[in-house]
Amino acid sequence: MSTTEIFLIAIAIIFSVPYLVWRLGNTDYYAPLVVVQIIAGILLGPGVLGKAFPEYYRFVFSAPVVQSLNGIAWWAVMVFVWIAGIELDLKKAWAHRRESSITAGLALGTPLACGCVAAAGMLTVPGWVGPKAMTWQFIVGVGMACAVTALPILILLMEKLEILRQPIGQRILRYASLDDVAIWGVLAVILLDWERVGKQVAFLACFALATWGFRRLMAWMPAGDRWYVGLIWLAVCAFGADWAGLHYMVGAFLAGAVMDADWFDQTRMDMLRGHVLLVVMPVFFLSTGLRTNWNVGGVAVFVAAFALLVASVAGKLIGIRLAGQVLGWKPGEASVIGWLLQTKALIMIIFANILLDKQIITSETFTALLLMAVASTMLTVPVVAPKLARMSELISRSR
Repeated sequence: MSTTEIFLIAIAIIFSVPYLVWRLGNTDYYAPLVVVQIIAGILLGPGVLGKAFPEYYRFVFSAPVVQSLNGIAWWAVMVFVWIAGIELDLKKAWAHRRESSITAGLALGTPLACGCVAAAGMLTVPGWVGPKAMTWQFIVGVGMACAVTALPILILLMEKLEILRQPIGQRILRYASLDDVAIWGVLAVILLDWERVGKQVAFLACFALATWGFRRLMAWMPAGDRWYVGLIWLAVCAFGADWAGLHYMVGAFLAGAVMDADWFDQTRMDMLRGHVLLVVMPVFFLSTGLRTNWNVGGVAVFVAAFALLVASVAGKLIGIRLAGQVLGWKPGEASVIGWLLQTKALIMIIFANILLDKQIITSETFTALLLMAVASTMLTVPVVAPKLARMSELISRSR
C-alpha cells in the first residue's frame, strides 16, 4: 500500500475510535469528546497498541506516516495556543486586580509548591529526569505542570455546565487568564539557554518592535483581513521563537497574547476554536500518544501519576481555600472554583510536550504527567455539577 493510503487508514482510526467510544459509551458527563480523544491517543501509542499488535502498529504508524501526522499536529497546536492567547482578557483582571491577583497567585503557587515536592521525590529514582535537564528545571517544570489550568478546556466545561457567560464563569476566567500568563512566563525562564541567550534577547526585542507595528496594522485593516494576517503573524512568531530556542509554541502564545479579542467577532472565534478541536486537534492527541513510554515499568508510571495527581488536586484546592478565607467567600464557593481551575488537559499536555522536546523530562515522566492531566480533567464535571446544583446563588455572584 502507498504511504497516502496508510496515512488515510491512520486518519480514519484517529477520528473513528474516540468518537465511537464517546458516543456508544455515553461518556460526555465525565469524559467529553476531547478527553476521550486524549485517552485514545494514549491507547493507540506504542505502550498499548504497539505492545498488543506490534506488526500492525509498525505498519500503520510507519515513519513517513508519523512524519506527516506530526506536521498536522504542529500546526493544529500552534493555532490552538494562538487562540488561547487571543482570548486572554487581562483588562477584566486588572479591574478586579486585588481579588484576581490573590486568587490566581494562590491557585498557581500552592500546587506549584506541592508539585515541586513530588518532583523532588522523583529525583530519587532513575529514569524520570531528561538528559539535558538541570535539577531545578526538572523540579520547576514538573511543579508547574501540576499548577496548570487549561483555559480552552475550562471554557468548554463551563459551557457544558451553563455558567460560562454567568458572573461566576467570568470570575473564573479572570483567575485562569492570569495563571495562563504566568505559566508561559515560567516556561520561558525554564527554556532560557545561556548558550543562545543572545538569540533569545534578539527575538524578544524584535518581537516587541514588530508587535507595535503589527497592532497598528491590525487596527487599521478591515475586519475580514485580520484573520488571514493573524495567521501569518502566528507563523512568523512561532518561527522566531523556535529559532531562538524558546520553542515554537511559546511564539504561538505570544502571537495571540498581544492581539485584542475585540478585533474579532466572538461567535466566529468560538467557531474557529471548535473547528480546530474537531478537524485537526485529534491528530495532535494521537501524536502525543505516540510519545508515551512505560519503560520504567507500568506500575511505577501509575504510582508517579497518582502522586502528581494528589499534589495537583490538593495544592489547587488548598490554594483556593486560602484565597477564599482572605477574600471572605461564602462556604463551598472555594471548592467549586478550585475544582474548575483543576482542569488541565491540553495546555498541560502542550506544556509537557515542550519539556519533552527540550529533553527536560523523559517520555516516562511525560506519560505520568499525561495520565495526571486526563484524570484531573475527568474529575471536574462530576464533582462540580452537584455542587452547583446545591449553590444556585453562587452562579450570579460577580466577586
